[in-house]
Amino acid sequence: MTTSHPTRRALVAGALSSLAAPALAEGLPTRDIAFGPHPRQKLDIYLPSGPVSRAPVAFFIYGGSWSSGDKGTYGFVGDAFASRGFITVIADYRLVPEVRFPSFIEDGATALATVRATIGRYGGDADRLHLIGHSAGAYNAMMLALDPRYLASAGVPRSAIRAAAGLSGPYDFLPLDVQATRAAFGNARNPAETQPVNLVRRGAPRIFLGTGTADTTVLPRNTDALAARLQATGVPVTVRKYEGVGHAGTVLALAPLLRFTPVLDDVSRFFAG
Repeated sequence: MTTSHPTRRALVAGALSSLAAPALAEGLPTRDIAFGPHPRQKLDIYLPSGPVSRAPVAFFIYGGSWSSGDKGTYGFVGDAFASRGFITVIADYRLVPEVRFPSFIEDGATALATVRATIGRYGGDADRLHLIGHSAGAYNAMMLALDPRYLASAGVPRSAIRAAAGLSGPYDFLPLDVQATRAAFGNARNPAETQPVNLVRRGAPRIFLGTGTADTTVLPRNTDALAARLQATGVPVTVRKYEGVGHAGTVLALAPLLRFTPVLDDVSRFFAG
């Protein structure tokens, strides 16, 4: 894993900010539902237009090196999957340096428990949850999908997670040789257990892995390594490599005016099975 240049991070932040205004084409979002006492333990729900009943749920986790990010910036992701019939949930989580591994993963599991308990009132199916994350959020999504301890501690049955998708995620990044990973994982007693590539086991949900061939922030070898381990273990995995796409491109491709890469189509079809 490599870190992005500060100028590049500023450009990405600017691009995301330009997409942050909520779109109104689909059902209006329900905002700031608490799943814990911390100010960042809140989630937003985006609904498809029109009435829904027992709709599948997409749970999106954003990136930001585990130290930055805000659910409101990713309304375009909520709208994108809502337009494909998914009730979409985007949750904030506690960040480094206030917390370190594994608190940001535990927040995801706790948010999923709240989703399972409440999504029925919005027309969602609590037993058809689909995880999707970008960058550090893809890491969180894979940890929730592959390490059963997080879901179990939150009371979420593994069977409720039907599939998981990671976009441009770091899955195999030992040693901790950059500041972002040292800050987030330097406290881990067993660093090997922080790596999704080491946690693959039979019984995991279906996995989609997408990456851009021009990603120099989280190198595509992370996707290759996890895909190889999933295949060797017999876990169904689908890999998509988007030619010429950089690190932010896989999530920006979910925005209405930037869908030059078929990420939304690919992930939606994969979730539909």
